[in-house]
Amino acid sequence: MTSMKKRIAAALMAATLTIGLTVPAAAAEVPNEPIRVSSYKGSTLEVGERSGLIIGPSGIDYTVTSSAPDTVAVEQVLTFWVAVAKGAGTAEITASNSAGECGSMTLTVGSAAPAAPISPADGDSAGLTDNQEIRQEMIRLINQTRKANGVSELPVSEALMTAAQACSDRRYTWHHAAEEGQAAADAGYPYGFGDNLTVFTGTDDAARRAVDNWINSPGHFETMIDSRCDCIGVGVTQYDGITYCYMFVGIPNSVNFYA
Repeated sequence: MTSMKKRIAAALMAATLTIGLTVPAAAAEVPNEPIRVSSYKGSTLEVGERSGLIIGPSGIDYTVTSSAPDTVAVEQVLTFWVAVAKGAGTAEITASNSAGECGSMTLTVGSAAPAAPISPADGDSAGLTDNQEIRQEMIRLINQTRKANGVSELPVSEALMTAAQACSDRRYTWHHAAEEGQAAADAGYPYGFGDNLTVFTGTDDAARRAVDNWINSPGHFETMIDSRCDCIGVGVTQYDGITYCYMFVGIPNSVNFYA
């Protein structure tokens, strides 16, 4: 029984792995950055697709508009903004704040060809779309933590979002370095990366619980605020009352030894 308890405790412990060398994050003051706008699903959508928008710096109220609402409409869902592909063409999505600062990105909408379905883990696991708000909140909280610790916020990488979700859908309870490296390579991320994993019982307030777990673990925290990183992706899978969360942060000009 003691051995079984130890195995269960170990399985639910958060673990961290950084592929490449990890150096202490710089505590230097971060200069003011322009508003950044990116999309969960990248810059190309199909008609009928919805994609969450990631807007930074975090912690600020934004107004978001589309230059062509008949092509891409924007909707506010609670505190999040979502792009909705309506028709073929291109649209510029612009976010602005009360100070008059703005940032934008261009979304291209293709035909209405059916998209390949995403296969989540078996059982009652929530899929990629269902967990979109949790993933977006995780990114907001991670960027908030980075900013508070003097390093730049990270834009979303579609490739790392795909890799992180693929790993969380496998419901790992400890790191599988080769599989994680292969997932990043398969998703199209060409460099090395750092990643955090946390697993916990329950599904409520998942984003906050995941980020708090990483903040309270020195190794996870160093990965989360690594100043070398230039992009981020996260994955969340909830199955049978257990939540599995991954964070991938890209490290440019480094090597993925498992690809």
